[in-house]
Amino acid sequence: MTPRERIAAALDHQETAVLPADFGGGFQTGIAVSIVYQLRQRLGLDRPGTPVRVIEPYQMLGEIAPDLGEALGSDTTPLYGTGTMFGYPALTFKEWRLPDGTPVLVPEDFNTQFEANGDLLQYPGGDRSCGPCARMPQGGHFFDAIIRQGPLDETKLDPADNCEEFTRVADEALEHYRRRAEQLWAGSDRAVFCTFGGLSFGDIALVPGTFLKEPKGIRDVEEWYVSTAARPGYIKAVFERQCEVAIENLRRLHAAVGDRVTVIQTNGTDFGTQNGPFQSVAAFRDLYKPYQRRVNAWIHENTPWRTLMHCCGGIAPLIDDIIEAGFDCLNPVQCSAAGMDPRVLKCKYGERLVFWGGGVDTQRVLPFGTPEEVRRQVRERIEIFRPGGGYVFNTIHNIVANTPVDNVLAMVEALRESRD
Repeated sequence: MTPRERIAAALDHQETAVLPADFGGGFQTGIAVSIVYQLRQRLGLDRPGTPVRVIEPYQMLGEIAPDLGEALGSDTTPLYGTGTMFGYPALTFKEWRLPDGTPVLVPEDFNTQFEANGDLLQYPGGDRSCGPCARMPQGGHFFDAIIRQGPLDETKLDPADNCEEFTRVADEALEHYRRRAEQLWAGSDRAVFCTFGGLSFGDIALVPGTFLKEPKGIRDVEEWYVSTAARPGYIKAVFERQCEVAIENLRRLHAAVGDRVTVIQTNGTDFGTQNGPFQSVAAFRDLYKPYQRRVNAWIHENTPWRTLMHCCGGIAPLIDDIIEAGFDCLNPVQCSAAGMDPRVLKCKYGERLVFWGGGVDTQRVLPFGTPEEVRRQVRERIEIFRPGGGYVFNTIHNIVANTPVDNVLAMVEALRESRD
């Protein structure tokens, strides 16, 4: 089987001789750029000092180029746009260094001036005149949104203000997707993992509008969550407009890329904490599920693509509704959270849902365990999730900076052993 065929088999709940895996297909299945650099050096893929491209500057994720993907055993290849979370393009790049000296390539408009206290700021569109939109604190490895919302006037709240970013996708953006999809499909035998904006309802990473110069509406994280209970009509009005635009943009995306997509992420909104969902099942069904179901239904009715839901935390009480909403795959499968025991998940949902992740804990085991502890957990998770198919190996969310490379290589070794 080719990598693409292995992923397709997993999506059809067929067990394969070689377990399919994903490293870097999406922006929640990737690796911090500093770790990508170290991996490339340890594996002899680059000469010392060769910079690694930052493909997603908000999380500071590194490019998993085909040679590294091959070395890691990844069966996916990413398809994403040319924009960034900071509203400037990622078309041309310049050299830059992380605070620890790691050489990287960042988009031309990436801010390179540290503040006096060591913090690094980003500006929407690279425009310093409108104030910073995100901050990487001294000693940090990724950015946090800066809330730029003033006091709210209830009499002037307008859902249209929270819909500023949901617009008809530009022709040049679609042309990029078309060209790239053709290249990936014809030039590789890997499954194409598509990331496309505007499909995720209420994704809190997007609410502050780090890509907007003057974000309007409800842009404070706390206020947004309060609004889901206090202003449900407002939230539904935002989602209704977003959904209409999303389906029209999906239609245009499909016209551009055709069937050259294996899986597309249609949710990045987190509904869980370590201890369980932070919204009730009733609230999920009322606010989110109807719009998710419309997006996923359009995809299933008009394309062969499969849909992936990224959602962290203890979301077991929501899984039946997640399936009913039309999601084919669940990522990252956070087994350390309440109610997310992998054996229970596999037994209860393994025939109806593809588990895309769950392979090793990136909160404790991968960054802080020993290589043998990593191998042990990887073997255990594969033993649980693999039988009967419906499983794509991946870490539980991105591999974070400061993870020992020896532990990453131990994970890869255990995965490779399962494939022999």
